[in-house]
Amino acid sequence: MMKKNIFLVFGLITMAAVLFASGNKEKIANTKVGFNVGDMASDFKLKNVDGRTISMADYKDAKGFIVIFTCNTCPFSKMYEERIDLLNQKYESKGFPVLAINPNDATKQPDDSFEEMAKRSKNKGYSFPYLYDESQAVATAYGATRTPHVYVLNKKPKGLAVSYIGAIDNNHKDADAVTQKYVEDAVDSLLDGKAPKVTSTKAVGCTIKWKDA
Repeated sequence: MMKKNIFLVFGLITMAAVLFASGNKEKIANTKVGFNVGDMASDFKLKNVDGRTISMADYKDAKGFIVIFTCNTCPFSKMYEERIDLLNQKYESKGFPVLAINPNDATKQPDDSFEEMAKRSKNKGYSFPYLYDESQAVATAYGATRTPHVYVLNKKPKGLAVSYIGAIDNNHKDADAVTQKYVEDAVDSLLDGKAPKVTSTKAVGCTIKWKDA
């Protein structure tokens, strides 16, 4: 009799745990994390490698932004480094500057520290701001998961509309072999007053190194 009661209690506990877990999964699944295409993106204030604090509100004449979550250490970010700079050189004067943001936790990836960011920016001659998301609040708000991860924003009267999310192009290994320039195509469409034909792709890169909870 006692054994039956023990098994009954154990069964009830197991069932409760399963139901609790299922409820949590459903709650998590129904919780919106990050921006989708068509959402209005939030501005931010982050420290640039030159010591200045930068926000999108500082760019009074901007028509939009190419926000790229990237870092020093990820092999994919390194492969895209020159292409990111070329994007800024091409589109900054047209009203779509690049804002690069490093969201990695430096305790997990020491070479992604602010000091190392400043060194890399100087050595590589970045033409764009390289901002440090030390708290990871911006990456969390945007829903970034990888480096690099791109958000093309289009300035509208009611705010900054997310117009494209994803990869820079379709060949991370070889810039000369690229056949689809997702970010360029999106920005060119916006400059022509049109919606991008491709609004989202899968971001290909390293996972962001998140802080421990």
